[in-house]
Amino acid sequence: MLSAVTQRQDQAPPGAPPAGPRRPTRVFALTEARWAALATMAFLVALPLQLTGAPAWAWGPLYAVAYATGGWEPARAGLRALREKTLDVDLLMIVAAIGAASIGQVMDGALLIVIFATSGALEALATARTQDSVRGLLDLAPSTATRLTGGNGEETVPTAELVVGDTILVRPGERIGADGLVLSGNSDVDQSTITGEPLPVAKQPGDAVFAGTLNGTGALRVEVERDAADSAIARIVAMVEEASETKAPTQLFIEKVEQRYSLGLVVATLAVFGIPQAFGSNLTDALLRAMTFMIVASPCAVVLATMPPLLSAIANAGRHGVLVKSAVVMERLGRPDTVALDKTGTLTGGTPRVTAIRPLPDSGLTENELLTSAAAAEHPSEHPLARAVVDAAHTRGLDIPIAENFTSVPGVGVSATVRGVAVSVGAPARLPSHAEALATVSELEESGHTAALVLLDDRPAGVLGIADRLRPDAAATISALTALTGSAPMLLTGDNPRAAARLAAEVGITDVRAGLLPQDKVTAVREHEAAGRKVLVIGDGVNDAPALAAAHCGIAMGRAGSDLALETADAVIVRDELATIPKVIQLSRRARGLVVQNLCIAGIFISVLVVWDLAGHLPLPLGVLGHEGSTVIVGLNGLRLLREGAWGTPSG
Repeated sequence: MLSAVTQRQDQAPPGAPPAGPRRPTRVFALTEARWAALATMAFLVALPLQLTGAPAWAWGPLYAVAYATGGWEPARAGLRALREKTLDVDLLMIVAAIGAASIGQVMDGALLIVIFATSGALEALATARTQDSVRGLLDLAPSTATRLTGGNGEETVPTAELVVGDTILVRPGERIGADGLVLSGNSDVDQSTITGEPLPVAKQPGDAVFAGTLNGTGALRVEVERDAADSAIARIVAMVEEASETKAPTQLFIEKVEQRYSLGLVVATLAVFGIPQAFGSNLTDALLRAMTFMIVASPCAVVLATMPPLLSAIANAGRHGVLVKSAVVMERLGRPDTVALDKTGTLTGGTPRVTAIRPLPDSGLTENELLTSAAAAEHPSEHPLARAVVDAAHTRGLDIPIAENFTSVPGVGVSATVRGVAVSVGAPARLPSHAEALATVSELEESGHTAALVLLDDRPAGVLGIADRLRPDAAATISALTALTGSAPMLLTGDNPRAAARLAAEVGITDVRAGLLPQDKVTAVREHEAAGRKVLVIGDGVNDAPALAAAHCGIAMGRAGSDLALETADAVIVRDELATIPKVIQLSRRARGLVVQNLCIAGIFISVLVVWDLAGHLPLPLGVLGHEGSTVIVGLNGLRLLREGAWGTPSG
């Protein structure tokens, strides 16, 4: 059957006003639709003329127009395939139509051409609308942004010219021009077009924002983190388009079988024509039956059974921030029966936070005073744990004094003078031993925290507990994955066993493997694969890449994921939303279910029509309607996964 790929609209020239939202592809913007419409009009005018007894010269040329306008494109495609030594079903349909005309069934042949051309136009429109649903995301991003320059200056620039490190000003009511981090300001941002969240999300310094989302009532200064071509929206579009070019194993199998089937169909058609002739059958009747057989036995609906559901599922997942790299992956995502997850950056946010502040009893300090001193000493440091301490002070609204004489020793900690007091913050094992602080340190480490000892003038003042927090949707995701696969996920992490066990207990994971090197993760995956399990690995770091490659399927967390993990994984969660993983698995299963439905529909139609034609008398027009009707049904059934409702709450 015919297919179409809509081309990306040309970029507007510099200085041109921003284009309006891209409209869905119009029907008559497609070549297939225009030719099908001409063929249909010619047929509809010729048919009543013929039925009312008008002379042949009145309706004959109109039928010829229908044959030419509706058949030239599939004929060209079929002949091109024939030159490459493959037999295309398009060519079979054209031969059948010409055969019908040769025995005087001009109207029946024209009807075949018209319906065939119309079904091809519907397929082209479906393909175009599938791509429209994803490419429409590009219209969400504004065409210009306000870039801040030195000396508090501003300039309006095209968003395509923004580079990493630029600072943009997003005023109330404007759309954000790039993916980035909020440097200053507070506002509520409507992210519904990207994340599907129904309510605006509060944004403050340090929070991530996405291009195309709508700012609320506050002004934000945003540091650009990604070029326009690498934004969440652009990555979704690019990867979905790339995935659309791939073919799933089922599709490849069908195409391989199609060639042999088509050759067998030609031989069978010749037999249907020749055998009755050998027994004295009328030439016209035998040829008509053979032409009908060729039409109804053609595998058009079978060929169209696979890709529409898979491409629709890829497009739907892309709209919700899951980049599935190929149709092969979409078909495989629903098969795993075992899930293995990394800890840091996957189940957790990957950003350490201060979760416990413990002043020692004899220090005389409050929690805020202890945190203020620690944050002042840590403020010049770029270490992630130092950032966690400073962020905790900002969150509490504390005034952080300026530190002097700052020094940092890797693996030990930092020291500085704060308001005339020598402050040191670092690992308890690397700082001078103080027995009174050991109990607090031990308690925090037993609960899975990283302990940081705070010294004032070389005397212990307190201990800070720092931990990586679970993602808000982690527990619900684990529960959903357990229901979908029939077994609880396992945790594969290089972290220490105590921290891993504590986190696993919070989300309901019992199979915990901690202290693993990258090769150990691969070994764990291969053990399950050797036992006949299909493993889905979810990770984000360089150390997860080997396991992602070894697994049946690999999914990478997109925002903090390493380049190696993103390249190795089969799918990417752009916005690090764990809850989308069970949903895309369920979507894959629905797509595979629709493929099976389509193959059953196509098989039933072909079987019934073939038996009818061979055992009885199947009128050619009815055979045409049945054959092409099944093709249209299969195509539309596959597009059901484009609906928003197809991205629903997964169930076991």
